[in-house]
Amino acid sequence: MLNFNRRAALAFGVALLTSTSLPALAQTYPDKPVTLVVSYAAGGGTDAIARVFAARLEKALNGRVIVENRPGAAANIGTEVVAAAEPDGYTLLIGNQGPMAVNPHLFKLKYDPAEALDPIAMIADAALVIVVGPRLQAKSMAELLEKAKAGELVYGSAGNASASHVATLLLGQTADIKLKHVPYKGAGPAVNDLVGGHIDFMVTTIPSVIGLVNDGTLTALAVTGSERFSELPDVPTVAESGLPGYTASAWYGLLGPKGLPQDVRDKLAAATTETLSDPEFIAKLKNDGGVPSNLVGQALADFMASERARWGEVVKAAGIKVE
Repeated sequence: MLNFNRRAALAFGVALLTSTSLPALAQTYPDKPVTLVVSYAAGGGTDAIARVFAARLEKALNGRVIVENRPGAAANIGTEVVAAAEPDGYTLLIGNQGPMAVNPHLFKLKYDPAEALDPIAMIADAALVIVVGPRLQAKSMAELLEKAKAGELVYGSAGNASASHVATLLLGQTADIKLKHVPYKGAGPAVNDLVGGHIDFMVTTIPSVIGLVNDGTLTALAVTGSERFSELPDVPTVAESGLPGYTASAWYGLLGPKGLPQDVRDKLAAATTETLSDPEFIAKLKNDGGVPSNLVGQALADFMASERARWGEVVKAAGIKVE
């Protein structure tokens, strides 16, 4: 009986130690660098938002956050890296409507992002801007649409299914014009070709081109949000430019591999909320054309589901499929 009691006591002690050590481990998170994967090339809007966010998130987490660019395959490569990672909170993703809401309609994916990733919190929503380079002599949306109706224009995007791609699809459908698409591995390379005169125009994130717009290298014709962008006050919205009802934006969410411990998810969500309430971060976000969000957990999952339905209709109407 004594031997049995000693074994029982030992088992109880181990169980107690295990149960009490789990919260302690959660309290130490992160005790090594957190990798924040960006599925696009450096220099684009997603990359810009991610780096501003990572810098402030470090303070909220009291740990290092490293941005890692993993571009390619319409953002499927980076997204797949995170989906396959250990769900311990040390490999996270900046996800947007491309891989989250559009790719399932375009590709035969190895995973369903709605099932393979845990939504943590929305970071920001940002309007896009329509810009032209030296190849297309257009000073307004009216001139761009006139030239498009006279002959097929070539536009670049940050990649198949990116915000810039689907926003331009929607533009073509709304204006009833035919456009030729050239996808790139991120906004940066596309902008380079726009400046070089290899493509006619693109719809892209504001931070990827605002410097070039301000110095006159590129011309901004319209912004895609419902309101004008404060840093480009003379640039009208697409709706103001003759296409009422048109709106499109880029959004950025923080996600992790499916199966993240709830306490780690909670800590990351709280850190994101803290980051989004910081006046300095809000100012930097505004300069990049973004506004902070308040969607956390299931609310973000619901939003992504609605975006998946919305952009699915656009892709269906365009009749495109990328294998």
